[in-house]
Amino acid sequence: MESVYDMIVIGGGPGGYTAALYGARASLSVLLLEKLAPGGQMGTTDRIDNYPGFPQGVGGFDLALQMKEGAERFGAVTKLSEVISVDLKGTTKQIRTTDGTYQGKTVILAAGTHPRELGLSGERELRGKGVSYCATCDGMFYRNKVVAVVGGGNTAAADALYLARLCKRVYVIHRRDVLRASKAYWGPLQKTENVEFLWNSEVSEILQQNGKLQGLSITEKKTGAKKELSCEGLFVAIGALPNTGLFQGQVALNEGGYVLADETTCTELPGVFAVGDLRKKPLRQVVTAASDGAVAAYFAEEYLSSQ
Repeated sequence: MESVYDMIVIGGGPGGYTAALYGARASLSVLLLEKLAPGGQMGTTDRIDNYPGFPQGVGGFDLALQMKEGAERFGAVTKLSEVISVDLKGTTKQIRTTDGTYQGKTVILAAGTHPRELGLSGERELRGKGVSYCATCDGMFYRNKVVAVVGGGNTAAADALYLARLCKRVYVIHRRDVLRASKAYWGPLQKTENVEFLWNSEVSEILQQNGKLQGLSITEKKTGAKKELSCEGLFVAIGALPNTGLFQGQVALNEGGYVLADETTCTELPGVFAVGDLRKKPLRQVVTAASDGAVAAYFAEEYLSSQ
């Protein structure tokens, strides 16, 4: 084990593993820290159809494993360990984890995001008992059942299509009268007979009995009319929040909590870079995260050469 790594990457999504690949390939000593499993949110995606080089699409977890293997082929080390605290301001950065403290000359912040909650009473208590934030993780438990998806973006659209293959019926609840999702999803959704849209609507109450989801109270926003929707599963897909709590007070964040770093991925701290979904950016996709990782490794190498 290195006493001081050239590069420590926090997060094992596409941005983190691309940075690890480029860094290791440049003969830097690289440690990647990941709390759970390779891939981040990509790893929970059933199918990715817009990543170059896979004309028939690729499973998110499969792609994650290939990225991990590619980085480790050149010597990057992966350690499954949760980061507890960081000190990024010194020349040598200190990363404290559940397995000990690691030191790095440069640090790549690639911790990604986590799902946004509805904020309704009983939501957290019913997580895993009817409420989910990952269709590909939990969809199998609702085979031939009735479920609802809340949201109107790409994640909600992809979740609805995935669940439609498993479930008896899928309700898509969206607060507007048109999806924000890419038009690539519109046609398939409209042709899927067991998908029904509830436009201009929002979930106002989660109905439960004996600790399990029984249904939802839906409010029509224009009229205020309420109705109850019977369902056995609720999949929340209303956006994400950046995993930047550990970095507050050290790197600059915007009002939404995203790290302020431009297309160079450089933060205001020398030797600290931000990649992927936690960085302030106009588009969050696997391909843009991978691009960030390559850029960060380039500038990390340049920073190390200047020291």
